[in-house]
Amino acid sequence: MYRNFARAGAAMALNPTEPKWSLRLPADCSIAAIRSVYDLIREAFGREQRLEIDCSRVDKADVTSIQLLLSTAKTGEAQGRPVVLTAFSQSLRNTLRRAGFASEAMIEQHFPQKKDGT
Repeated sequence: MYRNFARAGAAMALNPTEPKWSLRLPADCSIAAIRSVYDLIREAFGREQRLEIDCSRVDKADVTSIQLLLSTAKTGEAQGRPVVLTAFSQSLRNTLRRAGFASEAMIEQHFPQKKDGT
């Protein structure tokens, strides 16, 4: 059974059978909304479990959202607490490319992603 939490358009769910937190990013991850996105990630990251961040609903993204996701992934790696990004929206992929992440391999190198259930 999942316990669901909703806040600022994002959804978090805890599955007691698998120690992870899932965070769904809101549609707006641009600089105008980045503080609330940061607060959501910070709250989810404060948990002891692995963090999965669902990026499928991101409709607005800019370099600030890229910086936040990259910082989150690096912080998780440094602390030995996995952070995995799932389901990049096309908008987020386009923003990544405009920010200089020219290929899928480059994106995968910097942003740990979950693919096909792995």
